[in-house]
Amino acid sequence: MRERDIVIGLDIGTTSTKAVVFDSGGNIRGAKSVGYPLHRPQPLWAEQDPDDILEAACRAIREAMERSGTAPESVAAVGISSAMHSLLAVDGSGRPLTPIITWADLRSGEISRRLRQTDTGRGIYRRTGTPVHPMAPLSKLIWMRKEAADPFAQAERWISIKEYLISRWFSQYVVDTSIASATGLLNLETLDWDKEALELAGIRREQLSRIVPSTFVLEGMVPRWAERMGLSPDTPWVVGAGDGVLANLGVGAVRPGEAAITIGTSGAFRTVTNRPVTDPHSRTFCYALAEGFWVAGGATNNGGILLRWLNEGFFHDEEEVADPVLKEASLEQTARLAESVPPGAEGLLFHPFLSGERAPWWNPDARGMFFGIGMHHRKEHFVRAVLEGVCFSIFSIGKALEELTGPASDIRISGGFVRFPLWPRILCDILGRELQVPETEEASAAGAAYLALFAVGKVRSLDGIRNWTRIRQHLKPDLSQQKIYRERYEVYERLYRKLEDEYREIAQFHSK
Repeated sequence: MRERDIVIGLDIGTTSTKAVVFDSGGNIRGAKSVGYPLHRPQPLWAEQDPDDILEAACRAIREAMERSGTAPESVAAVGISSAMHSLLAVDGSGRPLTPIITWADLRSGEISRRLRQTDTGRGIYRRTGTPVHPMAPLSKLIWMRKEAADPFAQAERWISIKEYLISRWFSQYVVDTSIASATGLLNLETLDWDKEALELAGIRREQLSRIVPSTFVLEGMVPRWAERMGLSPDTPWVVGAGDGVLANLGVGAVRPGEAAITIGTSGAFRTVTNRPVTDPHSRTFCYALAEGFWVAGGATNNGGILLRWLNEGFFHDEEEVADPVLKEASLEQTARLAESVPPGAEGLLFHPFLSGERAPWWNPDARGMFFGIGMHHRKEHFVRAVLEGVCFSIFSIGKALEELTGPASDIRISGGFVRFPLWPRILCDILGRELQVPETEEASAAGAAYLALFAVGKVRSLDGIRNWTRIRQHLKPDLSQQKIYRERYEVYERLYRKLEDEYREIAQFHSK
């Protein structure tokens, strides 16, 4: 019998789903990414078709298997990583009644703003670890109850995109503690649904999935789905966790005090703790990873998506970048423009809040802004300001997190931004800290794969992921540039605080 020495990490993301095939040493044997659209039928809305993602996941696994030349009987397990905060209503037959409402959806912004200012909202955050914000399913459910009465009344269940895929593949409804802990509905102490949160949302616990550990093993896949993926129906699947916490695992930042920064479509700064930790000022989240492992941190809505926005909206039109290879080439070309501009973009600052903002402000009304534009500024300055603005956002999260958990012992970075040499360098200088760059960019998929190996008994501890995470680069900060950036950041933060009311007024105009 062939030894089961292959593991697959399936990473269900915001703009694509990736399947990555790893061998037992953590080497990538094959990978496939399949994209899908994010629909914006109204201002502030951000939705997806659940069946688009279902099809993408099946195709990604099948083609990754083919590229790696892996036989079905060689697969020890498949682990699942998923974007957090999605919400979908289904009927009694499991058919979708709504599109997926994604984390980027801001329609419940006013509801969140009001709730966040109340004792009820603050209590919800302290018990659940999820900041009150339109990203959270709690806020989405309150909006649905008030504004979408028909699907709300018809819904048999409320689930995430991961739960939808699992229900189709395994004919059961389960949710891991990690995804559940990002809903605003899970009590972190009891690891059960929070009674007050359910009452606030107007739903019953029977409408939510059964809570299971992130190491829960799913078995008995419906044969037709296994056949579509090129897998054996008896392949063990591990329910896994959220993409953010798995990115920490995937880069080897699993000990208390170790931090990970990810900048992909969005971005995040996270550190591992051995117990739930919440912030008295409600600036950070706390989500579950596995038993004895919690991840505290904060996420920004606006990461690599802003470079794409700038590239496609101002430098290359959509037709020019329709081909994926040409699109990546054009992104690299645009990012390189910033190399000719000194730190601080010669006085040009950028608030990167084009999709509102999460940590540390948790303000869905925040909006993007270029400040300090002069006659000497050219297109390369705007590119530099965008790269720096995203890094300032990450720095602001790091400041809040350091107050809560102390300074990180080391920081590891991952995500698509590491493909652009200048961008990690800017981040390093702004933080003023050495950064480690692991070889693999697929941190969430690697984390899902390793968690799966742990769940099926192939490895003894999560700390063993360090044998998978080879560091290819150490970045050291330029302290002279750090001084410039800290001065610019002070202006960046003061501007945000002065413009909160104006941002809200503009957001209200946008919503009309």
